[in-house]
Amino acid sequence: MAKIMLIKIEHKPTNLEATELINEALSKRAFMILVACCKVNYEGRATSKLGFGERTVLIKGDGSFIIHQDRNLEPINWQPPRTKIGVKLEDDLISIMGKRRKPKEKLELVIRNVHLLSYHLGSDDKDIELAGYEEDMREMILDYPEIIETGFRPTSKEYQTPQGFVDIIGKDGKGQIVLLELKSRKAGVNAVKQLLRYVDCFSDNKEFVRGILVSPSVTEDAKEILKKYQMEHIPLSPPKELKAKKSTTLDYFL
Repeated sequence: MAKIMLIKIEHKPTNLEATELINEALSKRAFMILVACCKVNYEGRATSKLGFGERTVLIKGDGSFIIHQDRNLEPINWQPPRTKIGVKLEDDLISIMGKRRKPKEKLELVIRNVHLLSYHLGSDDKDIELAGYEEDMREMILDYPEIIETGFRPTSKEYQTPQGFVDIIGKDGKGQIVLLELKSRKAGVNAVKQLLRYVDCFSDNKEFVRGILVSPSVTEDAKEILKKYQMEHIPLSPPKELKAKKSTTLDYFL
């Protein structure tokens, strides 16, 4: 288990004390958390201003600069890794500036007072393992094409057409071309329309092309369009086992 060494945590520091601690954390490339009354100014690909309010700010050792309000999942503003960050104290207001060259932009956080400031140095070199996505469905179908239907033979993945990339293209037991559009969640009208555009790319021999939407389920509207254009739906959910734990056999799908 990774060890985390907590370096500093301060409640209600003065703005001078906070500025010194922020400088210290930046110099150490530490993970810093600020809870403060602040305003936010951004200039770059657009321009935005946010007045004073109570917010939580994260500054990471890789240069990530993230500002959260007390609502919503997404930050109200942020800068990605490799942002150059500096801090200064002027007229008893703390200014933290994040700048980037490409694209040219700057994010300024002006702090009136700090409620909580902490930073720590830690070690975390692990990458997240993911499962249950469309790529997992694609790999599963390529490994076990029988789960689509007996006789199905995939010939290509990410097959390029003028309308985009078909997830999987293959042939059925009768030699007809089969186009598979994969969705890891309940599929709606947009997924069906996308599949129809792929099928239309094969208009020269359309009578020999089958369009199949593969997803756990479909909406009622999507079912109607599938039926109207004589396309199909195969209910299939992506595998959710992490690769490190996978020992999948065909029995999993029976």
